[in-house]
Parts: sequence; structure tokens; C-alpha cells
Amino acid sequence: MKVWIDQDLCTGDGLCEEICPDVFTLLDDGLAYVKEGDKVFNPGGPEGLANFADNLTDAVVESAEECPGECIFIEAD
Repeated sequence: MKVWIDQDLCTGDGLCEEICPDVFTLLDDGLAYVKEGDKVFNPGGPEGLANFADNLTDAVVESAEECPGECIFIEAD
């Protein structure tokens, strides 16, 4: 599965990074971005689709559900 963040909707609360730090990170601009290992997809948006391992699915889904900005989008491969 893949995930991306719409930075225009991101509120910078950091809940996604707290829930799933393997996939989400906050940068100096105060917004959340997705990552694969050490690679951060910046800029984000639908061009910045990050793959994530199956064992992280629950945490990624929880991050999307808890996100106050509703800016996390999950897509099937």
C-alpha cells in the first residue's frame, strides 16, 4: 500500500508522527510528510506516494483516522 499527505490540509499537529514514526515525519516548515526509510517525500502531495510495509497498515490507518486536518490519503498498490 501507499500513502501521501496533502500539505495544504495539514495542521501540523504531529499526531501521525507520534502514531507511526516509521512512515510520517514533521519538517522544519511544521508540516507532516511521508517517508520511506531515510527518504522523505518533499514536496508531498499525490506525486509523493510512499510505500509502507504491511505490518504498518494499522498504524497508518489510525494516523489517517486521527488526523485533525484529514490530509492523509492511503492508496492500494
